[in-house]
Amino acid sequence: MSKLKLSGWKRAVIKVGSGIIAPEGKCSTRYLLPIAGFISESINSGKEIILVSSGAVAAGLTTQPALSKKNHRSIPEKQALAAIGQSILISLWSRFFDFPCSQILLTYDDIHNRRRFVNAKNTLNKLIELGTLPIINENDSVATEELKVGDNDNLAAYVAMLTEADLLIICSDIDGLYNADPKRKNDVKLISVVNKITDDIFSLAGKSKNPVATGGMKTKIEAAQKATNIGIDTIIINATKKEVFDDLAKGKVRGTLFKKATSPVNARKHWLLHALESKGKIYIDKGAENAILKKGASLLPSGITRFEGEFKQGDAVDIYKDGSNLLKPIAKGITQYNSSDLSKIKGRKSVEIEKLLGFVITEEVIHRDELIITETK
Repeated sequence: MSKLKLSGWKRAVIKVGSGIIAPEGKCSTRYLLPIAGFISESINSGKEIILVSSGAVAAGLTTQPALSKKNHRSIPEKQALAAIGQSILISLWSRFFDFPCSQILLTYDDIHNRRRFVNAKNTLNKLIELGTLPIINENDSVATEELKVGDNDNLAAYVAMLTEADLLIICSDIDGLYNADPKRKNDVKLISVVNKITDDIFSLAGKSKNPVATGGMKTKIEAAQKATNIGIDTIIINATKKEVFDDLAKGKVRGTLFKKATSPVNARKHWLLHALESKGKIYIDKGAENAILKKGASLLPSGITRFEGEFKQGDAVDIYKDGSNLLKPIAKGITQYNSSDLSKIKGRKSVEIEKLLGFVITEEVIHRDELIITETK
């Protein structure tokens, strides 16, 4: 296996999934010692680490023999198991370190609500400053399906974003991304470097075979896309092999490196793109399309032909070319006018807003600083 040289990094997020924590469906330390050794060595050398760890449900199952025999468990049962297992999981990790560990449980809302996002960021930075190892998991015990990130690969990418990490390390049970599923085909090749994540890269993703895992290669690529877009190198490595961490400590990568974007978006726009749910769709004419895509302009009411959905001021909306058959939006932004007011001013000039509404919030429906281009060439 070829080894890539990893450029210097100061802060890394390491994601360890259920396939590593619970290789046979029950928590085990089999693969954890090399990971813990790498974390300790990194911290002792002055680097900073945030750990995103799955395994709470699997840990909870060790105390509930009756539930462990069931093939299907109800949501309350899973949430109860997660609550039981969180303390076990933290204890499992803590035994490896001679510095304190801290626990943070996050939900979708903690990431998608801007105020809570900033609060989580401040807390994590303070924990690192205090010399602790933050251990993060999704708050499965209270999160409803609508308020779940859903997998810890993407959660790790969000954590890398809010902590402004330099590196995201995703620990898997395979060597990295292959040009075909290595569990189904023999003649496959490891892709050592991915310079840009495209639809072709996503097409290589298989599905997780682990019964306690929530992701697969697809969610790992999604996480890499989020991280690389903001300028964070991402690697997928095989955490079942000790030598992988021996090399990583020397700055060498055995696995797949997803290279960070050469022109990353800023943190606020990245949050807008990946963490804020769109509440509606706005369709624009050719003139507005050219102004946004080619001139970096704001979206004015005159360029809006129609919209879909009900949204409030401050909500995110997707922007589409009107009359096109494109399934993907060309941009996404935060609207300054709700859907009721927009119905009165769409297609009209900005100077007419006060006459039509009786007030003016701004001349733009979406300011260019609150807008990000999503169209890919």
